Amino acid sequence: MAEMTAEQAHALLHNFFLGSMKNESRTTKKILEAVPADKGSYQPDACAKSAIELARHIAVADNFFIESVLNGVFNPGSVTIPENVKTPAEIATWYEQTYAKNFDALTKATGDQLIKIIELRGLFQQPAILFLQFGLLHAIHHRGQLSTYLRPMGSKVPAIYGESYDSALAKKAAQAQA
Repeated sequence: MAEMTAEQAHALLHNFFLGSMKNESRTTKKILEAVPADKGSYQPDACAKSAIELARHIAVADNFFIESVLNGVFNPGSVTIPENVKTPAEIATWYEQTYAKNFDALTKATGDQLIKIIELRGLFQQPAILFLQFGLLHAIHHRGQLSTYLRPMGSKVPAIYGESYDSALAKKAAQAQA
C-alpha cells in the first residue's frame, strides 16, 4: 500500500471525517444527557462500568482522539474532565464545549499533522488521520453500551440512527397535541 500524502489526508478529513464526527458528536451528547442524574451508579453487571464512569469515559475519549491527531501523540492521560463536573448534564455540557474547541482546531489541521505516524501502545503505528476512524468506532461502541443502560435506569433512548422507540412515541404524542 502506498503512503498517504498530506493532500490525501487533508481531503479525507474534510470530505469524510468532519461531517461524520459532527453528526456522531450530536448523538453522543444526546445519550450523555439522557442519563438520569440520580442513576449514575447504575451498572448492569459487577464487571461493567457505572453509567457515570461510562459517560465520563466517552466524553474524555472522544476528545482525546482528536487531541491525539492534533498533538501527534497517543497520550491517554492528556484529557481529563474537571473534578467539579459530576452530573450527566455537566458532563454533556463539558463534552459539547470541549469537543467544539477540538473540532474547530481539527478543521485547521495541516496535511503534515494528519499524516504524522502515531503509535498506539506498541500495538500499531498509523497516520494520525486514521486515529479519527479509531476514535469514531470507540465512541460508537461505548455510546451503544451506555444507551443500553438508559431504559433500566428509567430513562428514554433518544434517536441514534433513525428513530428509537422512545423518540417515535414522543413524536406521536407531539403530533396528537398539535
